[in-house]
Order: sequence, then structure tokens, then C-alpha cells
Amino acid sequence: MYLLDTNIWLERLLDQDKSEEVRLFLDSIPSQLIAITDFAFHSVAIVLCKLQRTDVLKSLIQDAFIEGSVSLIHLEPEDIYRVVSVIENHKLDFDDAYQYVAAEKYGIELVSFDSDFDHTDLGRKTPREILNR
Repeated sequence: MYLLDTNIWLERLLDQDKSEEVRLFLDSIPSQLIAITDFAFHSVAIVLCKLQRTDVLKSLIQDAFIEGSVSLIHLEPEDIYRVVSVIENHKLDFDDAYQYVAAEKYGIELVSFDSDFDHTDLGRKTPREILNR
């Protein structure tokens, strides 16, 4: 199973430089093997609404959750102790630490374009790295 970081979703939804890489990944991996944290989902929603792209947000909801089987995962309040520990130990910001702890807690692979994860125990993979396996 793969936990997709916020930047993966935004890359595709906003048709940025690596959008095609993300499209190939999403087309190749069954949606039931993909997860997003509640934090990442809400972050994507905030960005899309701020950019007045609510049409894209509605499409994401339809494609990922209604027609697809993307898992929405969350951390419990007591998990935030671990988030703080990851912030202190790996020098990640809160949103990255949240993704890290979620991947750790659920035992799933973190997919991100953010190199800040490279110096952590879990690391990260890009969509291309997963497709090239």
C-alpha cells in the first residue's frame, strides 16, 4: 500500500511538471492500494479552494473516494506525541512529520517528491521509482 503525500496529489491536480509521472502511477496502481491522510486531503482542499479550483476538488472526491477506493487515514490525538518526536529527531515540519507517522503507524510506503524524507528511517519513493520496480 502507498501513502501519497500532498505534493503528489497537487502535482497531478494542478498539472505541474511531474503531472504525467503521477498520472502513470495512478493509472498503474489500483486505487485500493493508495491512501491519503486526512491532513493531506484537507491541505489539498485548502489549496484548491484558495486557487478557486473547486471543480478539481469535486473531481478528486468523485474519482478517488466515490468511484475509487482510496483510503482516507488519520492519526489519533495521542499519535501527535510521535509526530512531535519525529519533528525533533528528523527536523521535519509538522505536515511532513504527520505523513511520516501515518506511514509508520499503518506500515505503508510513503510516496513523495519531498527530499526532506530522504534522511529519515522510512525514506520515501517517487512514483517513477515505484513504477520502475
